[in-house]
Amino acid sequence: MSGFTLHLLRHGALEQPGLMMGRTDGAPTAAGIAACLAQTSDLRIERLIASDLQRAQRAGAAIGDALGRPLTIDPRWRELDFGEWDGKASAEIDPDTLGAFWDDPDANPPPGGERWSALVGRVSAAITELAPQTTLVVTHGGAMRAALHAFCGFDQRQIWAFDLPYAARLTLQVWPSEKPSAQIIGLAG
Repeated sequence: MSGFTLHLLRHGALEQPGLMMGRTDGAPTAAGIAACLAQTSDLRIERLIASDLQRAQRAGAAIGDALGRPLTIDPRWRELDFGEWDGKASAEIDPDTLGAFWDDPDANPPPGGERWSALVGRVSAAITELAPQTTLVVTHGGAMRAALHAFCGFDQRQIWAFDLPYAARLTLQVWPSEKPSAQIIGLAG
């Protein structure tokens, strides 16, 4: 069985960096969109998808214009919902509670927020429905980590070891099946 290439691109820098941005949306900077365009200028893709949040959607639209591809919006590629922490700086959150979240985001979700397993579930559902064609998804750091967990089975410590700065591109070779698997073939940040 032949696989297909899946590129996951984190949105570019935001006008208000340093905040816990889950469901709270923030506008990307022009430089952030330009960085996303630079990361994708050499790609030959058949399908382009973006999260429904403007920080991913705007980059996706610019990439679609540059590559001549229509953009499909899929809210399953959204960032983790940080609940009461959404839109706050980490310094505004109790450090012990925040530390417990980073140690085990499923057992210690943000107050009123989403569990890690829920993020993995919705990203996994989106992955399962991908057609076997070269695809670029403009998404968020948490969703990219959820995809790595779903594809490769990385545990919590392994997932957070990946540095995924703004406009980072993760390239995977995917083999579709009931439980898709993938091999990392590139990380550009």
